[in-house]
Amino acid sequence: MECKSCGAPLGKDEIAIYKRLVDRGAPDGDCVCKSCLAARLMVPVEAIDAKIEHFKSIGCTLFK
Repeated sequence: MECKSCGAPLGKDEIAIYKRLVDRGAPDGDCVCKSCLAARLMVPVEAIDAKIEHFKSIGCTLFK
């Protein structure tokens, strides 16, 4: 799977955070990498990383 915006390879956490923050029903091919998502949401990449860890810690099933 590749980022729809820049073509970078996507990890499963990047797909999961896109679905959690943007569109839960999005097909995997519509997802973007952490850098592109951070730019789109106008937040630092570290904020995306923190949200990934938060959702993992609360047991969000998208991150399994």
